[in-house]
Amino acid sequence: MLTLHTADASPETAVVVDGAHIAAVGPYERLAAAHPGARLRRWPGILTPGLLNPYGPELLEQAYHPDPREADRLGTEPVFGERARALLAAGPSARGASARRGVQRMLAHGTVAVAGELRGREALDAVRRAGLALAGRPAALPGPAALSPVPLVLLPGLGPGKPARFAVFDVPDRDALVRDGASTCVATVVAGRLVYRRR
Repeated sequence: MLTLHTADASPETAVVVDGAHIAAVGPYERLAAAHPGARLRRWPGILTPGLLNPYGPELLEQAYHPDPREADRLGTEPVFGERARALLAAGPSARGASARRGVQRMLAHGTVAVAGELRGREALDAVRRAGLALAGRPAALPGPAALSPVPLVLLPGLGPGKPARFAVFDVPDRDALVRDGASTCVATVVAGRLVYRRR
């Protein structure tokens, strides 16, 4: 079944998804007329190719992402440093659960690809299961590891035949996305699947 994704602030960049790939990209009105049977998903904000987070190892292997049941003791943000190392040393199940929660948090920030060499099986499994793309990263990184890194790195443009991988942010334009950051994400699509939707 075809799905047509459009965002209110970027109607010129609507996307028709067919399975795991993009069938068409263009203005919403044209795509809606060409694909009248497509299921419609209308979002606030802008539709983008999604983000590359260059801090894969730092966020998925060196940080501990608390379970919601640990929030009273550890908080809700990623834990770094000695405390993270101690929590991750509990074993493969702790590392795997943390990596899966980390991937979910990345998806909630519009991340569709991660960079950096992941060495642990737990992090690699979490990334692969989610369908995130793996990419190389520059030798020098601009700042500390973050779910909304500065600067934001958007992937190359969307096009027919390419993997259906994109994110929608509730902002009026790309300048506002840069200013307000990736926490404005309302939807993330990977391999044609809606893997995150803000409630």
